[in-house]
Amino acid sequence: MSMHDMRESTGTIDSVPDLFFSQAEKYGGRTAMRTKEFGVWREIGWDEYARSVREVAGGLLALGHEPGERVALISENRPEFLYIDLGIQTVAGITTAIYTTNAASEVHYILDHSEARFYFVEDQEQLDKALEVIDTLPRLEKIIVIDMTGLRGFRHAKVMSFNEFVETGRVYNTEHPEVLSRRLDAIKTDDPALIVYTSGTTGPPKGAMLSHGNILWTVDSLGKSNRIYETDEVLSYLPLSHIAERVMTVFNGIHFGYTINFIENLDTVTDNMREVSPTVIFGVPRIWEKYHSAVLLRMKDATLFKRIMFNIALTVGNQYVKQKFSPSGVTFPMGIAYAFFNFVVFRKLRERLGMERARLVISGAAPISPVVLEFFHAIGVPIREVYGQTEDSGPATIHHEKDIKLGTVGKPLPGVEIDIADDGEILVKGGNVFLGYFKNPEATEEALEDGWLHTGDVGVIDYQGYLMITDRKKDILITAGGKNIAPQFIENKLKSSPYINDAIVIGERKKYLTALILIDEENVTKYAQEKRIPFTTYANLSKNPEIFKLIHLEVERVNGDLAQVETIKKFTILDKRLDQEDGELTPTMKVKRKKISEMYGDIIEKMYASS
Repeated sequence: MSMHDMRESTGTIDSVPDLFFSQAEKYGGRTAMRTKEFGVWREIGWDEYARSVREVAGGLLALGHEPGERVALISENRPEFLYIDLGIQTVAGITTAIYTTNAASEVHYILDHSEARFYFVEDQEQLDKALEVIDTLPRLEKIIVIDMTGLRGFRHAKVMSFNEFVETGRVYNTEHPEVLSRRLDAIKTDDPALIVYTSGTTGPPKGAMLSHGNILWTVDSLGKSNRIYETDEVLSYLPLSHIAERVMTVFNGIHFGYTINFIENLDTVTDNMREVSPTVIFGVPRIWEKYHSAVLLRMKDATLFKRIMFNIALTVGNQYVKQKFSPSGVTFPMGIAYAFFNFVVFRKLRERLGMERARLVISGAAPISPVVLEFFHAIGVPIREVYGQTEDSGPATIHHEKDIKLGTVGKPLPGVEIDIADDGEILVKGGNVFLGYFKNPEATEEALEDGWLHTGDVGVIDYQGYLMITDRKKDILITAGGKNIAPQFIENKLKSSPYINDAIVIGERKKYLTALILIDEENVTKYAQEKRIPFTTYANLSKNPEIFKLIHLEVERVNGDLAQVETIKKFTILDKRLDQEDGELTPTMKVKRKKISEMYGDIIEKMYASS
């Protein structure tokens, strides 16, 4: 009896691998994913996908894996990540994925805290990090390397190749065909499937435990909020260790049966986007901000006729968006005007971006400027926001179908309840809310109260039921005058400038607000070259008086849209890029405010000392 037949006989889907094998049986040789090898897209069918997952599961059983044990994994986006992730879950294991950008010390913390016996690493670079800390990890028994390039002659008692591991799994499954089915059959819905270590902006990361039930419930609810089809195409490019991309690539892929396309590497994202032209796209704000600024700057280099046409089209597009989201709707003349410019200008632009087929377009993981959202709606890319965190399996609210209200993060997913505490904190309850933090009952107690998840975010629900995020609770600034300021709102306005990559607003207990600004290296470099401004290094460019004037104009433009108390009175351009290795950024590129305030304390004080 096959795994599928076993579940069909009971009529229940109790776990993620349950659903996976059921779908694999249904789809057979149909394409599940594509990956580019030597310049050619290779298709992988559901049958090959399922076979590979079984082989990983068999390999773990051969190594002596026990139910409930954590297995660690570090890799960029590739088919093997999915085989390993689902293989671990198939043997009732718990996948613990690690960001590829994590330093050896951070890798050590997660391997040690999760008590992992087995660790899958992508290549020589990730193996080197593991070997750096292996002597202080007595529980770690085996490291399995996916890509052995550069390691042909390498030998280590605790290291084996993925190919060797997979062959072990094949043999084990042949000799013990019943063990895998028994292990799978024993998984309960409330059993943990993942531990996702949150890239906290303060203190060591916490391991959020998500159950099989959490994941199955969440993707089902997501599909009820916005239709997703098996014919959809997705580009997998954001880190799979983050819950958002994990949902988009792995769990949605299984549930809805759509096709996953893996990027070649991070430098080819825009090229691969054009090649694949996905129908469903998820991106973090930084991605959308980059596309937005790239289009605006590219138009500056276009011919006069093209510039004029684009500016008129964008003006019409912005007016169309305002009418589209107004109670009265789009007027007939505006509809005709927009249809013309959509055909003449925006259609071609969407093709160049690889978004001509984009149907369900989502921004999430951090707040985004409404200016950027309006731009994409104006050019015909129907972007919407999603809100959530690791602790609620990724999404909690989203714009449902055509029910989009810019400036909000939509309404709760079907089955999710949202409430606002007395102090403004957003509370979430639903089948997506996690089990708790691994080996951290104190943090779990703090986060969960009577089934309600305390998100740490502050927000309001408007009269139409849309949720609006104000800021992180701990990031709200109180000025010397007692005014509450939400720094993210101001920072997002600053980041909508093509010349500003990041901004950190300062002002806690101060008389006025200041900002630390990171220039957008690519766009500012281009500006400097056009204006013949001499520079040699990033630091040299950041300190140039002409660049200061450029950023000053951008800050003043933003100040014009702000209340007096919110305006930036002084700013400093940092002459060093923020870095994850220096502890300034989380793996998801969020700024660690406390660390920044400490590191640049002298610069901050200078902005106030001269007042």
